[in-house]
Amino acid sequence: MYSTTEQRTLYELSKKLLYTPQADLFGEEASHRAEELRQVIRYHEWRYYVQNAPVISDFEYDQLYKQLEAIERQNPELVTPDSPTQRVGKDLVEDFVQVPHLTPMLSLDNSYNADDLNDFDEQVKKLCKLDKDADVEYCVEPKFDGGTIAIVYEHDSLVRAATRGNGFVGDDITLNIKTLKSVPLRASFSKHGISKAELRGETLIRKDIFEKINKKRQEAGEALFANPRNAATGGLRMKDPKETAVRGLEAFLYQLGYAIDHEGGNVLKKFSTHDESIHLLRQLGFKVPLHQPEPGNHLEETKTCRNIAEVIDFCQAWQDFRDEYPYEIDGMVVKVNSLELQERCGSTSHHPRWAIAFKFKARQATTRLRDVEFQVGKTGAITPVAKLEPVPLAGVIVQNVSLHNEEFIRSKDIRIGDQVLVERAGDVIPYIVKSLSELRTGDEREIHYPTHCPVCQSELVKPEDEAIWRCENAECEAQVLARMIFHTSKHAMDIEGLGESTIEKFYKLGWLHSIADLYRLDYEKIAQLEGFGEKSATNLRNAVEKAKRNPIHRLLHSLSIHHLGRKGSTLLAAEVGHVLDLKDWDLEKYQTIKDIGPVLAQNVFNFFQNPHNVELLETMERLGVNLRQTDEDKKADVNTEGVLYGKSILFTGTLSQMTREEAEKRAAAAGASIASGVSKHLSILVVGEKAGSKLKKAQELGTVEIWSEQAFLEKTKD
Repeated sequence: MYSTTEQRTLYELSKKLLYTPQADLFGEEASHRAEELRQVIRYHEWRYYVQNAPVISDFEYDQLYKQLEAIERQNPELVTPDSPTQRVGKDLVEDFVQVPHLTPMLSLDNSYNADDLNDFDEQVKKLCKLDKDADVEYCVEPKFDGGTIAIVYEHDSLVRAATRGNGFVGDDITLNIKTLKSVPLRASFSKHGISKAELRGETLIRKDIFEKINKKRQEAGEALFANPRNAATGGLRMKDPKETAVRGLEAFLYQLGYAIDHEGGNVLKKFSTHDESIHLLRQLGFKVPLHQPEPGNHLEETKTCRNIAEVIDFCQAWQDFRDEYPYEIDGMVVKVNSLELQERCGSTSHHPRWAIAFKFKARQATTRLRDVEFQVGKTGAITPVAKLEPVPLAGVIVQNVSLHNEEFIRSKDIRIGDQVLVERAGDVIPYIVKSLSELRTGDEREIHYPTHCPVCQSELVKPEDEAIWRCENAECEAQVLARMIFHTSKHAMDIEGLGESTIEKFYKLGWLHSIADLYRLDYEKIAQLEGFGEKSATNLRNAVEKAKRNPIHRLLHSLSIHHLGRKGSTLLAAEVGHVLDLKDWDLEKYQTIKDIGPVLAQNVFNFFQNPHNVELLETMERLGVNLRQTDEDKKADVNTEGVLYGKSILFTGTLSQMTREEAEKRAAAAGASIASGVSKHLSILVVGEKAGSKLKKAQELGTVEIWSEQAFLEKTKD
């Protein structure tokens, strides 16, 4: 439908329209802008609904659509019959038979913040002629990010299923939907006086299933899906229903849109609220959003809110929780719960006035990859970092993204100059989902991995069991600096006042050459530096002196030994009276310690066989740094009578009533052993706020007890 040149032109025009401020437009200027917007919106609809391969984010599409709406609202004479604003979306595929919906499937208007929701609430009250101080009850449920469907039941049997299509007509996908085990082939509507019903819902692919699908596609050399939504919508239109079955699709139903009895009477009038109709669907065996949290979740899927203030709180809570939910959602849907009030509100030709979508912060955006820099880490790992044209994403401006390793770049065919799709999963770490190769101009350049260290020019090596190239020169300037920065960090020696910028400044001044130099700083010189002074220098001296007395598990962790984390450091510290005892250990002795595997054992052994490292530790000891085991390092006596004796426990997420260290001490005092990860041997996982992959893995195993922080406190109280 669109040539490569046309696609590139329309994509570039989209970006121009997105980032060109739009004031009130009239006359020829408005007409020209409206036509440009119609062209790019049609193109993006084709990319999204027909090709299943969008090149802009949902948020960016919404902004283009809103621009067109605003122009047409100010200039009604510019509205054309084929304008995207005059219909509800289009995802028809010519090869499928098209069938009409029993009632129109309208779009939802969007909101992005509390002010938008308050405006919606005011509009509802005006339409319903309610006092402005009155409370309107709303039902709030997840805005599932999948493929929208309409399913028709007649005389209790599933007779038809269709895609949303243009809102009035959709593609007949009955055979495909029948392969979904979450959709009953029969449901006892007749027991409730319903002869014919049309249900609305969404087909989804659970996140973990999606990851497995993409892994298989990668192994088969097939193009990866950008996200679960594309995989789900594509799965609905498979020519062979067996192909739909293997996609792992599930269907959530969220509305009883049409229901009549044997006489043709409207059964929906028997319900007073939306909640009641959803409760009926649940009774009949359909998968619907629940009022109770699922195991491991701390939020219910849907909530009936007394007023808009409760709606706002619930939507914002879900925005923080969205990544822990097993399905992709891009917002929450807010519906007036009373069906009588819904009828009073009515609908426009585009959307119902009694419902609105609260859209979460955009997590995907497109931008250009300008260049790639290769950075050297504390263990010599070479990490390629993409330098992007700055793009707003999930509340921040993203311009640097890790490309991980050479294999990552090759598998995604990423090139300098590419337009790329960037995602910020969990609203934390951004990454590149894919390059948009169809938008290439021919000026893009392949990314060539260096053969030598970009800092010290040493030849790089790639261990057989790793995907990462490394600089093995321990004296490489970049590694030395990175090791010092890590050594002083919170989870290592925790020296307050010696942050990254300060260490870099002291390094440039020639005051630091190794970790040992951090313990022989000249505080009189520091006091004379701009931005410091006597007080800052004194505070820094005190912080360094305090760090010298740290237990040796902190010191071991601070040495940047590859793969030696906090857990391994604690295990080693419990076994030695002095850190330098480790230089006399052989490989076998390391591996007698539970949870110390052969790779970590080899790395620690190599470190302590290096005379330079031993000399460094001896120097640090002469400077007053503790190398002897402290009481904190010693093995805790196991409480054989404790309530958790014989159990292994692990903590994940953010704890609100204690630190992670306090929680582990409490668990040990109750007789538990602290596990290093989730496995079939783990007994208990204690889940705090924003728990992530550990919770998901524990749920998949099905053998791990999952406790809340409060449950842990209650179980271990004196």
